Amino acid sequence: MRRLPPLTALEAFVQVARTGSVKGAAEELALSAPALSRRIQALERFLGYTLFERKHQQLELNQHGNDLLKEIAPALDALGAAIEVATSGARTQRIRLGMLPLFASQRLFPRLGDFHRAHPDLHIDVDTSPNAISRLSEGLDAAIVLARDVDSSLYACELDRDEVYLIAARGLVMGEKAIRRPEDLAGQTILIHRDMAATFDVWKEAAGVPQLVPAATDYYDSGALMLEAAAQGLGIAVMHGRHFKHAQDPRLARLFDQHVESPYRYFFVCRHKALDRRAVRLFRDWIINAEI
Repeated sequence: MRRLPPLTALEAFVQVARTGSVKGAAEELALSAPALSRRIQALERFLGYTLFERKHQQLELNQHGNDLLKEIAPALDALGAAIEVATSGARTQRIRLGMLPLFASQRLFPRLGDFHRAHPDLHIDVDTSPNAISRLSEGLDAAIVLARDVDSSLYACELDRDEVYLIAARGLVMGEKAIRRPEDLAGQTILIHRDMAATFDVWKEAAGVPQLVPAATDYYDSGALMLEAAAQGLGIAVMHGRHFKHAQDPRLARLFDQHVESPYRYFFVCRHKALDRRAVRLFRDWIINAEI
């Protein structure tokens, strides 16, 4: 059999050719830019000629590169399709999905049975560890994240928009010690999620008290713990309205009734290359249409 260059070098070449950028291709392949450049250089050494014209930060295919791309890109795509068919034949497919615990428990799990009934051969490994976006292609196939925006190098689909709620123990909305005006928050502890640091500032601006300073601000990395802390009277949680509604906790109540749109949204995110996988595409299509 004729000796072939490494498949990883061919994959790197096709990705750079399609994106026109070492940085963009490296992100898609979960490599560093220097590592990807070395793969391209190794392929050029194997072939004995260059494939790109280097122009500032961009790469443009030369004639050799164009000819090679036409020959091998269809073959690599066909190989990927063949591998997916072979994997599908094993009956069980998996998607490794990162998300925040509260989203998983309140919004995904109650509907996940519908997904399994529609796709019994596809299973989901749920990962609630932090920093999901940085682990795409390195342990995670996709993630559901709470963010203001998502890097343009990633595939991202917005799942919802929500309002900012102030959530407190029910005793704080009635009786002599009830909080009746936004100014009354000056004597309270505010609970904020680390991934949503700007929510209280946005709410204060909308409520007309941008200079208000609470007695203390406590930061959490768990929405479920924020709700429990609020219920126990440890502070006032600044959270999305859907989480309050899904909790259905009689110990909790909403303070005030301002309609304040949150700057944070839930997104389904993955690397563009991940959408080549049937499992990722199926879950993406389902969660978009499920209106979770």
